[in-house]
Amino acid sequence: ALTDPTVEVPHGHYADESMKATIVPNRNATLLMAAAGVAISAGCTHVLTAVHAGDHPVYPDCRPEFVDAANHAARLGTDDAVTLEAPFVDISKTDIARRAGELGLPIKLTWSCYEGGHLHCGRCGTCVERIEALHDAGVPDPTRYRAAA
Repeated sequence: ALTDPTVEVPHGHYADESMKATIVPNRNATLLMAAAGVAISAGCTHVLTAVHAGDHPVYPDCRPEFVDAANHAARLGTDDAVTLEAPFVDISKTDIARRAGELGLPIKLTWSCYEGGHLHCGRCGTCVERIEALHDAGVPDPTRYRAAA
C-alpha cells in the first residue's frame, strides 16, 4: 500500500494481516545505510532509528536482530566511524509517548500517517496507534486529523 497506488492503505487498528499491506521490503536497511553515508559525510558519529516493539511482529527490519546487523554493517561500511542505535526497539509506542510527554517534546512536529497529505488521516493503523498511544500515556494529542478513527 505504501509503494503501489492501486493498493489502499488499511484503516482501523492494525492486525498482522492489515499491517502486511504496509510492508516495504528492506526499507529500513536502505534508509539506514544511506543515513550512515550522510552521517559520515557530515562528521556525525551516530544514526538513530525510531523502530519500536510494536513493529516486531510483521516488519522484519524493525526487530532487534536486524538493528544489530544493521549497526554492524554501518560500522563496517564507515570504518567504525558511525554507529546505528535504536533506543525504542524494546519499548511500546505508549511508553514512547509517555516519555515524550514527560520531556515536553513537541509532539505536534511528529508524523505518523501512512496516507500522507497536510493532515494526519486519523484512520490508518499508524494514526489509530498514535491516538491510542497518546491517550493511554495520558499525553494531550495536538495532532489535527482529517477524520476520526
